[in-house]
Amino acid sequence: MEQENDEQAAESPEKEAIALKKELADEKRKNEELLNSLMYAQADFENYRKRMDKEAKEASEAMAKDLVTKLLVVQDELDLAAKHAAGGTESAELKEGIGMVRKNLEAALESVGVERIEAVGKPFDPSVHEAVAKAQGDSDRDMVVEEIRPGFTFRGQLLRPTMVKVELASKATEGGEAG
Repeated sequence: MEQENDEQAAESPEKEAIALKKELADEKRKNEELLNSLMYAQADFENYRKRMDKEAKEASEAMAKDLVTKLLVVQDELDLAAKHAAGGTESAELKEGIGMVRKNLEAALESVGVERIEAVGKPFDPSVHEAVAKAQGDSDRDMVVEEIRPGFTFRGQLLRPTMVKVELASKATEGGEAG
């Protein structure tokens, strides 16, 4: 009997070791699954954060663009007032005041990324110019000869095209004929 007890005692640590190894393997597998789940959750959170940052930036850009567009209308009206005051009999103080407001508004718009599109004397470019009047010319290219309403870019993107009068290229140079 003693021999049977010794055999059972010898088997018991082996069975226990096998059971412990199996339990350890199960715990390692669970640990790996939890680690993978954590890594996926971290990646999902990082993607969510980036998406929210992008959407917030886009919303901010859209609001800024909308505000700038509204301020350009004010600038247009100030330009008209300045032209009217220059030709009228209004007081020098009024003319000076309008000029100061225009200058401050232009500086504020420039500080947020608004740039005026240069047009007069430049070749006509339909991507930034809107032709509203034309005249016949003798140059070899369509050229802008008058700015009707200024155009602007905002942070490198077209905000409003410049309304212009275009002097059209002469027919002789357009067709490649020498005149």
